[in-house]
Amino acid sequence: MNPLESLRLSWRSIRGHKLRSALTTLGIVIGIAAVIAFVTLGASLQAGIIGDISPDDRRNVYGWAADPDTEGGPLAGAQPVFTPDDLDSVASQPDVAAAYGYATIQTQAISNGNETVAQGNGLIATGPSYIREGRLAEGRQFERGDREGVVNPAAANQFEENVTIGDELTVTILGGERTTLEVVGITDTSEGQSPFEGFESSPRVYVPTDPYYVEQAAGLGIGGGSDGSGNDTGAGSENGTGTGDARFLAIIIEADSAAQSDIDAARESATAYLESEQSDASELLGDDLAVTFQTSTELLQQLQDVLALLRNFIVGIAAISLLVGSIGIANIMLVSVTERTREIGIMKAVGAQNRDVLGLFLTEAVILGVIGAILGTGLGLLGGYLGAQYIDLPLVYPLEYVALAIGVGVLVGILAGLYPAWRAARTDPIDALRYE
Repeated sequence: MNPLESLRLSWRSIRGHKLRSALTTLGIVIGIAAVIAFVTLGASLQAGIIGDISPDDRRNVYGWAADPDTEGGPLAGAQPVFTPDDLDSVASQPDVAAAYGYATIQTQAISNGNETVAQGNGLIATGPSYIREGRLAEGRQFERGDREGVVNPAAANQFEENVTIGDELTVTILGGERTTLEVVGITDTSEGQSPFEGFESSPRVYVPTDPYYVEQAAGLGIGGGSDGSGNDTGAGSENGTGTGDARFLAIIIEADSAAQSDIDAARESATAYLESEQSDASELLGDDLAVTFQTSTELLQQLQDVLALLRNFIVGIAAISLLVGSIGIANIMLVSVTERTREIGIMKAVGAQNRDVLGLFLTEAVILGVIGAILGTGLGLLGGYLGAQYIDLPLVYPLEYVALAIGVGVLVGILAGLYPAWRAARTDPIDALRYE
């Protein structure tokens, strides 16, 4: 029996039992669809986050002081140890283009005219270059020493009348103190500007550390702190130094370029100074704290590791579904062998060899596996597309998984059909013809 004839007979058998064939392939469809959909979402999420890091952002190095054994993401266990003098000294180090502090000032509310909205940790005090010119949809960066700020679209659009350039916002600091700022710029996206913010689409108002954070820290006699989980408690924390000087929880330095050699040189220069006796930070570092500097790419590696774990988890669940699907194919093929006993006997009586019968049933099992793989692939690609559109992510299809899905479908069909096909090939033609 030639392969085309075997394929025609197998397809006729499958079409003769459409519902049974559909239910047989359901496990394979679900398993492969789950893998492709979640891998697509993972790849799209990774591309969306990394795509938000411009070439200029890639030369940023983020630093904080914490116990080296502390586990967690950026700022986990961080303590406020960096003073403004430290920042100025680091900025003057060789290979360092700029250095500035980063702190979250806890707020109660923000007002635009007569409208007030509640807002918690949305006031970010940092340096002017933290907001790149290329990330501004309109306006300019704020200037150090002035009472002005830059807002993201989520903050600008949270009022009934959208915030525009030149508007004056009133910020109520935690504790009831009020301060004002003039909006001089609006960013192009609502995502965070650094891994410290988690790339979240939340309202953010960026202001210069001087005067906002410096005044808050000096007035309260503290410098800010961390809750131990990586969340900055900002000015007003009980974990402050009590010195009356502003101490920053985090420091951001900029290398001369995004080249790895320049980044490493800037990191080494900053670390060497901050851990030396010349720095104010060295007074608090002691034996328990160490300065850690990481780039955006290095910080995002933690997220990529989480995505990899999630992908492996989904693949494991899908593997169980594929196992169930393969058992279903094997079961149906065994039933088919029993139902078609007389047919097998007639085939052998007219000259069909064992390999012909073996090929016929094996082809049928492979067809079921391939159909399940194709349907599962289509469903998975559709699910990944809808998920990416809903979350507003750039769509990235992992084509290697599409090829793998087809291969898995063929393999499952072969493995599941081997025993039923072998059993059919061993059927005695005389017994088969007498079978009722």
